[in-house]
Amino acid sequence: MRSDTEIERDVREELKWDPDLDADDIAVSVKDGVVELAGFTHSYPDRLEAESAAKRVAGVRAIAKDIEVRLPSIDQRPDPDIARDAVAALKSELPISHEKITAIVRDGWITLEGSAERQDQKTVAENAVRKVKGIKGVLNVIMVKPSVEPSELKQKIQDAFKRNAEVDANRIEVEANGSEVILKGTVRPWIEREEAERVAWSAPGVSRVDDRIVVSP
Repeated sequence: MRSDTEIERDVREELKWDPDLDADDIAVSVKDGVVELAGFTHSYPDRLEAESAAKRVAGVRAIAKDIEVRLPSIDQRPDPDIARDAVAALKSELPISHEKITAIVRDGWITLEGSAERQDQKTVAENAVRKVKGIKGVLNVIMVKPSVEPSELKQKIQDAFKRNAEVDANRIEVEANGSEVILKGTVRPWIEREEAERVAWSAPGVSRVDDRIVVSP
């Protein structure tokens, strides 16, 4: 087991290691393996990168995020301009299904509403609008409609785990209840837990993933 002091040190070093991230205004604290990130960044991508950097550190069990995006004056944009760019981004990345998704912008925050047939479409929509200049954050409430039987869903996810080099399928148990999936078991690094959840979300028809996987270094 790694100590909180060691984890905190490594998270700080990982933040500094990223050449594209200005982490001078981000505070780090750790208790029982839970990392708390506080402070602010000058862009939304920097906020996301700070969270990703913390997840890469061995021994991290969870992350509490309290990072505010404070855009420089030169990067601030009116909500209507952001909304137009968000719609254009959705059309570009989801040329067929974008009509089922609505982007609502308020105070620089984009809220995505509507429906999608697959979780990966929901993810693509969020990734598309993340690139829009001048945003402070994204709230993704797109609903995924179920399209497969629970037994088929469970088997698809288990097969995907077996194909994935980053996931030890023997240490993860999959349960399916309707379109909801429960993951149980233990993994060593935090990134393996995140990858297992990503794989589960990628299965067609999944509307919710309850990730109960425990990180045990």
